[in-house]
Amino acid sequence: MDTFSDKSKREFQLERMILFSDAVFAIAITLLVIEIKVPHLEVQSDQAVIQELLHLLPKILGFITSFFVIGIYWTVHHRIFGTVINYNAKLLWLNLLFLLSIALMPFSTALYSEFYMPHLIVPYLFYTVNISLIGVLNYTIVKHINNPKNQLKEEYEEPNLVKAAYARALMMPIIFIIGLIVGLLTFPALGRLCPVLIPVYLTLVNKWFRPARN
Repeated sequence: MDTFSDKSKREFQLERMILFSDAVFAIAITLLVIEIKVPHLEVQSDQAVIQELLHLLPKILGFITSFFVIGIYWTVHHRIFGTVINYNAKLLWLNLLFLLSIALMPFSTALYSEFYMPHLIVPYLFYTVNISLIGVLNYTIVKHINNPKNQLKEEYEEPNLVKAAYARALMMPIIFIIGLIVGLLTFPALGRLCPVLIPVYLTLVNKWFRPARN
């Protein structure tokens, strides 16, 4: 009876943590679009609308990029915690810090989009640091959960699959830091195209860390 009670309590606490996490993700994604305001037109014409939409283009691109960044992290978070059967204080704090960095995304996106200019480095640097922080914390959570000593999972994957999970967790920091470096050394606009490398990165990870065949 006590064992059943303890198991139910753990499941309830895990469910609370996951529901809270989902709420933070949902709010962060919602706040992203708030920065895109409907423009005020001095002259009511299609040309004026198009002109204002062009002015909003950096904010729209920032919204789309951050939407998919947060969306990718949500799917990863959903998949990781779907395997968890237990928790500890460290996991709670790591998850809270991870959510803190997710909650910062609307601000860093707004800063980056508002000052989307080739000669301004700080807004994009702040945005990159935010995304990198999310990635590092995500990696730390994945590593903590996959450590058998912590007894947070019922079953553990083979080493190659775990390595692939680590590599995917570090995807965003690696890609955006590469983009930042490329932008500093060449053209800023070129560095900011870094998200197009995501499919290439995932393809390489899947190729390098294939499950071992019997």
